[in-house]
Amino acid sequence: MIARKQRLDALKNLIRRTENKVNYLRKRTNAFSWYRLFIFLGGIVLSFIFFWIDKPLTIGFIFFFIIGFNIVAYYHRRYEASLKKFEFWLKIKSTHLARMLLDWEKIPVPPYQKPQADHPFEIDLDIKGEKSLHHLLDLSISHNGSERLLNWFLQETPDIELIQKRQNLIRELIPETRFRDRLLLSFQLVNPARLEGRKLLEWFKHTRLVKAFRQVLTSSFILTFLNWLLFMLSARNLISNKWLILSLTVYVIIYFYFSHYRESIFEDATFLENELQQLMSIFTYLERYSYSRTPELAQLCKPFQNLKIKPTHQLKAMKSINFAIGLRMNYLVGLILNILFPWDFYWGYRLNQLKLKLQTQFPAWLNICFELEALISIANFGYLNPEFNFPRIKNASSRPDMSFKANALGHPLIPAADRICNDVVLNSTRQILLITGSNMSGKSTFLRTVGINLCLAFAGAPVNAQTCETALFHLFTCVKINDSITAGFSQFYAEVKRLKVLLERLNSTDKMPIFFLIDEIFKGTNNRERLIGSRAYTQNLIGKHGLGIVTTHDLELTRLADISQHIQNFHFREEIADGKMIFDYKLRPGPCPTTNALIIMRLEGLPVSESGL
Repeated sequence: MIARKQRLDALKNLIRRTENKVNYLRKRTNAFSWYRLFIFLGGIVLSFIFFWIDKPLTIGFIFFFIIGFNIVAYYHRRYEASLKKFEFWLKIKSTHLARMLLDWEKIPVPPYQKPQADHPFEIDLDIKGEKSLHHLLDLSISHNGSERLLNWFLQETPDIELIQKRQNLIRELIPETRFRDRLLLSFQLVNPARLEGRKLLEWFKHTRLVKAFRQVLTSSFILTFLNWLLFMLSARNLISNKWLILSLTVYVIIYFYFSHYRESIFEDATFLENELQQLMSIFTYLERYSYSRTPELAQLCKPFQNLKIKPTHQLKAMKSINFAIGLRMNYLVGLILNILFPWDFYWGYRLNQLKLKLQTQFPAWLNICFELEALISIANFGYLNPEFNFPRIKNASSRPDMSFKANALGHPLIPAADRICNDVVLNSTRQILLITGSNMSGKSTFLRTVGINLCLAFAGAPVNAQTCETALFHLFTCVKINDSITAGFSQFYAEVKRLKVLLERLNSTDKMPIFFLIDEIFKGTNNRERLIGSRAYTQNLIGKHGLGIVTTHDLELTRLADISQHIQNFHFREEIADGKMIFDYKLRPGPCPTTNALIIMRLEGLPVSESGL
C-alpha cells in the first residue's frame, strides 16, 4: 500500500504541474491573439497614415508589417499547438487518477455493446458496460482496440501460450510509462474521437484493384508520344494535320472510355489520405522508438522497424500522389495536363500500385496498433495498482492438476480503502466451497471477486491478490438470474435452464475443467423444494471435471460436508452494535452460525412476530 500511495502522490503532483503549464500556455495564447489583432488593426491604420504622408515609404512599411504579423502568428500557432498537447496530456493523467480512485464519472465509457445472454459469465461478473472491468481499464482510441480488450476478458477457452505472451509484454510495458502515454497522446492529438479502424480494414478488404491499368497507361503513353511527334511534323508542314487530329481523337476516346478506371481510383484518394493521416504520428512514433529495453515489444513492433518498407514512407508516397491528383481537379489545368501527358492514367496507376502494396501490409500494421491499445490498457492498470501481481498459470489438462489458490484476493472494482481480501483454495480434493451467510454479508461479491480475477488472469493481466496460482478453466457463472417477460420464463425456470447447461458441460468430454460460481442456488422456489433440489444438484457436482463455489441461505445444505470430503463449508458473518449490523466481509471456515433476515426487517420497522403466526 506504500507503493500505491507513492504512485498516487506522484500522479497528483504531475497533474498539478501540468495544470500550471496549461494555465500559463492559455495566458500566452490569449496574449498573442490580442497581439495579432493589435498588429493587424494598427498596420491598417498606419498604412493609411503613411500613404498620405509618403507613398514610397508605405510600401516598405507594409512589407515589414506583413513580416512582423507572420512572426507573431508563427509563435501564436506554436503556443496553440503546445497548449493542445498539454491539455491532452492533462486529460490522460487526470483519467489515470480517476481510474486509480475509481472515480467513475471521470472515466470515459467504452462504446456500448449489447450483452450476450448465453455467454457463460459475461453478465454476472460486470465485465462490460458502465462501472465494469472494461470501463475501468479501456484506454483505447479505436473501436477495434477496445473490442479486442473486451474479447480478452470474455474468452471462453483460455490459451496458455497467449496468456504467457501477454504477461511478458505487459511486464515490459508497466514501467514504460513514457511509451504508453506518448502513444496515447499521439492518438489523441490526431483524433480525439475514437478511430474507426474497422472502416479502413473493410475498405482494403473490398477495394477493387484495376489490373488493366498497366495496359491502359502503356497505350496512353504511346498515343501521347505519337501526338507530340505528329504535332512537330505537322508544324513543319511535313504531314497533313488530319493525322494529328486522328491521333488526338483516338487518345480522347481512350481517355473517356476508360474514365471509370481512374474515377474509381480518384474517389478513394481523398478518403485514404484523410484516414491514413490519422495514423501518421502513431506509425512515426513506433518507427523511431528505441526497443533496447523491451525485447518482447520489439518483436511485436518488428514490422515498423523494416527499413525497406516503412509505414510512414508509404503514407508520404500517398500524400505525394494525392497532391498530383489534386492539381487536375481544376478543369482547365486538368485539360492541359492530360493533353500534354497522360496525367490521370499515370497517377491513377501509381495510386493503384500503392493500394496493392498497402492491401497486404496495412492490416498487419493496424493489427499491431489494436494489440498495443489493449496491452497498454492492461499495463496501465498494473502500473496504477502496484499491489496487484501476475498469477502463475498452470497448463492443467488432466483432472489431478486442476486447482486454484489465491492469497489476499480482492475485487478490483471496489475502492482500495474499502476492499476486503480473502484467501481461497480449491483443488481436486477440496472441489466445492459451500458458503453460507446472512443477507448483505458478502457472498455474491466474493463470487464475483473470484470470477473477475480469473478473467484478468486469463487475459494476461495482473490480479488483485498477493499471490495467485491457477490451472486453465472454462469459467461458468450463475449469479444474476432474472425472469424474462418476452421469453415467458420465470426466474426459477431461467435458473434451472442455466444450471442444466452447467451440468451438461461438466459431463462433456472437454479436457479443460470448468470453474463454476453459483449464487443462492434455487432461490426462486419454496424452502422445502429448494433444499431438496440444491442438495441433489450439489451432490451431482462432486466428481465431475470441474470445481467451484456455491452460496446458499439453507444451513441444512452444509451437512453435505459431513458425507463428502470434496465439500468444505465457509461462511460470512455480521455483528449487531448500537442497533446496526456490522459486516467485516471476512471468509471464515465452517457453516454460518447466525441469520439476519428478521433483524433486517425489525431494524427497518417492519412488523415481525417471533412465533411466526
